[in-house]
Amino acid sequence: MRKVFKIFLIFIAGFFVLFFILLIQPPKGTSADIRWGAAFSKNFANDLGLNWRETYLAILDDLKVKYLRLPVYWPDIEPQKNNYVFSDYDWMLKEAEKRNVKLVLVIGRKLPRWPECHEPEWIKSQDSRLKTQDLLKYIKVVVNRYKENPALYVWQVENEPFLDFGECPKLDVEFLDKEIDLVRSLDSKHQILVTDSGELGLWLKAAKRGDIFGTTIYRVVWSKYLGYIRYDLFLPPQFFWLKANLARLFYPGKPIIVSELQAEPWKEEGMDLKQFSKNIEFAKKVGFPEVYLWGTEWWYWLKVKHQDPSFWEFAKKIFQ
Repeated sequence: MRKVFKIFLIFIAGFFVLFFILLIQPPKGTSADIRWGAAFSKNFANDLGLNWRETYLAILDDLKVKYLRLPVYWPDIEPQKNNYVFSDYDWMLKEAEKRNVKLVLVIGRKLPRWPECHEPEWIKSQDSRLKTQDLLKYIKVVVNRYKENPALYVWQVENEPFLDFGECPKLDVEFLDKEIDLVRSLDSKHQILVTDSGELGLWLKAAKRGDIFGTTIYRVVWSKYLGYIRYDLFLPPQFFWLKANLARLFYPGKPIIVSELQAEPWKEEGMDLKQFSKNIEFAKKVGFPEVYLWGTEWWYWLKVKHQDPSFWEFAKKIFQ
């Protein structure tokens, strides 16, 4: 009997929480006019067997993306200690500058794409103190190289640092603050983006630290414990409004964007053109003024490896 009563209480509580969420009003600063951007990972393009330069240029020239989120992976920049290789990223920034494309450069250790935390091989045997010193040095080198580049739009420091996800060490919040403070000390002209999970994060710690806060929006995800989870069945736009209003209660006027909108499958399922369209419409209803789509490499892989241009062509309409 007690078990039935507990289930009943949980059901009633869930009903009132959902009812409350549905009454939430959109936060100030939401907009029907959305600036659409995308993300690109050189490493993931390689993992898919693509020519990453060809893919990158297709995103700029065919999709005509004008705002691009670009992780600058530490192993690419410093493959050997104190040996910095910038040729690939110099090329990407130069091509973006030619086309007046604005880049969100993501720096740090925890960056987009699995395994989430990216370290050069030479550092993996070092103790944590030496690792953090070298990480700050890499960040300093990258910021100083690109802070005057016309293509630079925003710095993003780490990726969803407060989300326990990926093959990563436990978050050191004090060190995260050191990273952010270092970027601010080196470049006062550009703002800093700090991101968090839309569905699982509390946002406040990330919003506190960034000039801009970025949330992810994923509608169909997979968990090794629960299997596929369909947030699209029970999380309405008001869920994000509630979090945005809470963040702005503590940090008034804080710009909030969508740093990742799911537009590729999690594992093998959960994404077709219908779901892609639903995710776009959901982002419009959430109404944050800037949205970065996640999945450009996968769309291009479908197009060139499987002769399926449907996602690519659908996305082209969004950007153009």
